[in-house]
Amino acid sequence: MPKAKETILEIDLNALDNNYQYLTSKIKPETKVLAVVKAFGYGSDSVVIAKELVELGVDYFAVAYANEGETLRNAKIETPILVLHPLPIHFEVILNRCMEPSIYSWKMLEEFITFAEEKKQINYPIHLKFNTGMNRLGFVESDVPYIVEILSKTESVKVKSAFSHLAASEDLKEKEFTLKQIKSFKKISEVLISKLDYKPLLHCANTSGIINYPEAYFDMVRTGIGLYGFGNDPEENKHLKPVGTLKTIITQIHKVEKGESVGYNRAFIAEKTTLSATLAIGHADGIPRSYGNGKGWVIINGEKAHILGNVCMDMIMVDVTDIDCEEGDEVIVFGPSATAEELSAAINSISYELITAVSQRVKRVICRN
Repeated sequence: MPKAKETILEIDLNALDNNYQYLTSKIKPETKVLAVVKAFGYGSDSVVIAKELVELGVDYFAVAYANEGETLRNAKIETPILVLHPLPIHFEVILNRCMEPSIYSWKMLEEFITFAEEKKQINYPIHLKFNTGMNRLGFVESDVPYIVEILSKTESVKVKSAFSHLAASEDLKEKEFTLKQIKSFKKISEVLISKLDYKPLLHCANTSGIINYPEAYFDMVRTGIGLYGFGNDPEENKHLKPVGTLKTIITQIHKVEKGESVGYNRAFIAEKTTLSATLAIGHADGIPRSYGNGKGWVIINGEKAHILGNVCMDMIMVDVTDIDCEEGDEVIVFGPSATAEELSAAINSISYELITAVSQRVKRVICRN
């Protein structure tokens, strides 16, 4: 790729291909794969990511909200789409765009059945979400008989899948808890299947579940963060490649004399003559203020340049005193050589938060590095 001349997010489709092939190498050929492309494809470009995954043979997509799935449908993506957090106000678009809702509560089940019956639907696919320990969304085991009873009274919907979500599959210190979740889901599934006259798809494993818990594969696995290059483990990360590289440029270099300040609130006071480079990126682009005052850094010509003072809305200033650079030079915020995982750890955060925060005003550039 040519050197950046503005703030851009490079999206490397070869890295995506690598990650998909690595993760799917762990499962049986008959196991289906659901790719999570919510939050603009984890901060990249959901349509670009989804189209590439269709070519790779993905079986399902998942989004958080209906409008995210509508974006895929507008791009002529026909693969089934699971809406993980549907809201009643979006039932119409879910139906019109052939998406499939996760049903996680009595209210949602009753309201969606009523809606589907009013629309004269037959066997519309729904997905039952069960809570096995995340305590976020989902039915519990004791709900199964009553769910089946309600379903037996309507032909409007049919259970396409039953699933749960592992809360700590990346943390092997929580192995006992995770195995308990998997066991609980197996029990729920057995009861559900025994009361239905058909077998829905079962899925429980997220990215770290794919890596650490083969017993959680069932009929389908779900992967989100792994597709984008992070395995929640240093050893696994060696097999994965970050899809996104956030770049910007130096717009101006200042000589800051001892005692002078940099930025808002004079948060940095120079203790010696310092060279400060101003970059064309700020918290409106996805770099939180919490990275300011030396906690965060960027890479300029292979060297770390720490942030000086507070992060501004559209700019940050970094220390280039000991770096050979000039105005117009390319700057790497995060990417394969300086990962989002490493940078986010500087403020006790995680890669998910940093990569999904990249503003939509940042230009996306598609590449195959």
